[in-house]
Amino acid sequence: MKKALLWEEKIRGGGMSSFVLKRHTALRLTDLEGGANVSALFFNADAPLERYNMPDTLKAQYTFFITAGRVLYSDMGRILCSVTSDSCGWHDTVCGVINSRVTEAKFGATSYQTLRNGFHRNGRDNFLIELGKHGLNKKDLHANVNFFSRVIADNDGNLSYVPHASRPGSQVELRAEMNVLVILSNTPHPLAPAGSWAPPPVDISVDAVPEPGIDDLCRNSRPENGRGFVNTEAWFR
Repeated sequence: MKKALLWEEKIRGGGMSSFVLKRHTALRLTDLEGGANVSALFFNADAPLERYNMPDTLKAQYTFFITAGRVLYSDMGRILCSVTSDSCGWHDTVCGVINSRVTEAKFGATSYQTLRNGFHRNGRDNFLIELGKHGLNKKDLHANVNFFSRVIADNDGNLSYVPHASRPGSQVELRAEMNVLVILSNTPHPLAPAGSWAPPPVDISVDAVPEPGIDDLCRNSRPENGRGFVNTEAWFR
């Protein structure tokens, strides 16, 4: 697939970002040091009341996690993004985002007044800051994806976090099937073990890519996905 780099930036540990990912562009996330967690929200940038729907994404694809060949469904049955490549292999969909209470319990209490930009940020507050830049607020918080994090369930439904499931240089690429508002927070996973505060940096880049063809992996990985692409394409008629 021929690509053309449009822009790139690095999100430091604890940092955040938000932007509109245009249709027929692809977002690539790179875990530079290993062990990263990037929490993400997704909205239809043209109609933000439409946003990522975790239950439909999982049940339509008979899955518990995200990897290459799978897609992110909206609550309108359309496809926001497709996962076109993935060297990590597993991205958590069910555990939500870390908040200030959990951050303090795991990593200690800090404040901007004492540590300036080194204070311990949390994913929920980062989300709220970035949402506010786009006219959204806490009522727009919804289930998120945690990229580079693996969580497994035992036979009783208990969830366990797998440390360092992502290796240095691991990448995941998401192709936008709509104009998508993306909200990112580079903060620890809610189930990450307690310890020192050291979320690693993550590189993000955006490329222009061709539109998917009829033989596209994500379109054909599930019959439901084919119908999702039809619904999405109808939005642009």
